[in-house]
Amino acid sequence: MLHVDLIAPIGKLVDRHAKERPEQVAYWDSSRSITYAQLAKNTAAIAANLAKAGVREGDCIAIYLPNGVDWIEACLAGLRAGAVIVPISFEAAEGEISYRLTDANCGTVITTPARKDLIAKISREAGISPKMAYAGGGAPQDGLSMADLAAGGGATPPDPGDMDRSSFIIYTSGTTGRAKGVLLSLRSMLWIAAACWAPIGQLSTTDVVLSPLPLFHSYGLNLSVLSVLAVGASEHIMEKFSPQQALELLETGKYTVFPGVPTMFHYLLHKAQESGIERLGNVRLCISAGAIMPATLNRAFEDRFKTPLLDGYGITETSTMVTMNWLRGERPIGSCGLPVPGLAVRIVDPSSLEDVPFGEEGELIVRGPNLMKGYHNKPEETASALRKGWYHTGDLAKSDLSGYLTITGRIKELIIRGGQNIAPAEIEEVVLRHPHVTDCAVVGIRHATLGEVSCLFIVAKPDELDVDALMDHCRAHLSSYKIPEATHFVPEIPRTGSGKIMRFKLVEALNQTA
Repeated sequence: MLHVDLIAPIGKLVDRHAKERPEQVAYWDSSRSITYAQLAKNTAAIAANLAKAGVREGDCIAIYLPNGVDWIEACLAGLRAGAVIVPISFEAAEGEISYRLTDANCGTVITTPARKDLIAKISREAGISPKMAYAGGGAPQDGLSMADLAAGGGATPPDPGDMDRSSFIIYTSGTTGRAKGVLLSLRSMLWIAAACWAPIGQLSTTDVVLSPLPLFHSYGLNLSVLSVLAVGASEHIMEKFSPQQALELLETGKYTVFPGVPTMFHYLLHKAQESGIERLGNVRLCISAGAIMPATLNRAFEDRFKTPLLDGYGITETSTMVTMNWLRGERPIGSCGLPVPGLAVRIVDPSSLEDVPFGEEGELIVRGPNLMKGYHNKPEETASALRKGWYHTGDLAKSDLSGYLTITGRIKELIIRGGQNIAPAEIEEVVLRHPHVTDCAVVGIRHATLGEVSCLFIVAKPDELDVDALMDHCRAHLSSYKIPEATHFVPEIPRTGSGKIMRFKLVEALNQTA
């Protein structure tokens, strides 16, 4: 069951595939591709030359690049140099970049020449002076060129063998505010490839993946970077997700696996319905993680495309996956599946920490080889989250008698209306069933007598959506106390790279207009 051969240092993995399939394309994007032989050669040279330039084991390297082969190469080379990789979204705001560079004490930043001035400005204001390395053409004279580092081969890369040290600082999505840096080891990340993607998703060297996932996020980093490498698959990396482009690519028949987040599958289905598309080429499997998958969306997607869409649940602190649905056997739609083999999970009463009965809601806690080492520079938060070897997720869940888990929301997101608990996800799933709603989110707002009530934000065309009819639709499927008290039209729902709703931003926007 556990594919232990996939858990190995990066140097051993790339060298293995360079020998077994040297001419197979490992990764490609819209501008370049790289074979396994080239990947082994380039990452070895870059790692050796980074070490020669002063990068030492344990130093932090920020990767601030768009999705693409350059991102992959920089990440794998950094790991081979013994560095700690700090991924930063290429769309991150200036303050977010500054916070990550300073919090992680990044000594090197790998970015594009176009972002040179921005990093220089941030560095001046933050009082830091990282080394600069540039991917792509036209590298400035005052920094390292990744192309030059790759061409200057000959030296032996450090290739550290310690797989249990911190190899990544991945900043949490920040759904409730300022992000925390999650310390993850290479072993914990590759353990997910060995225990989940290879045995459950059957990811192998014969697969060709089309990935729209943001690589700076733990889900994309784990599946689209490390796991594709571990199994020796091939992958086309989309710089950004576009449902039209994704459908066009999938229809070519080149691809066998398509991972995404629920919102991507929602837009993909909507675009396919508009275009009359009913097949996804030769795709054998679609994978959803990162946020709660509405059961109605899962069912509608599979009914249209006749392709399995397996939903799973994961979080950064567990190196991504905790549960996953399987290709064979029972699969209750709406459930996020069974615990990944080798993991221990419990559903407990948050106050007493006693296990709750089957079918009842409680907090999901997890123990296993994929747990984070802690939060970077945050001992109190680490002690609160990791207790007696168990990671307390803060997510509410329930289990059926067969052990299938369903995530019902987050403890901190519960809306308590007059003493009654309301899970935003339950309302959102009902609202999304309405044919004129494109996207939505529910938050709690203060109420003078009830404490909190639910407020609904909708992405829809106001001239097409009758709000009264939508409320009638809600009343047909929800208890009266769960019906939203207020409704607002918005152009988009703010989400993280993994598709999670940033509810605090909606509350902030509401407070600013109040």
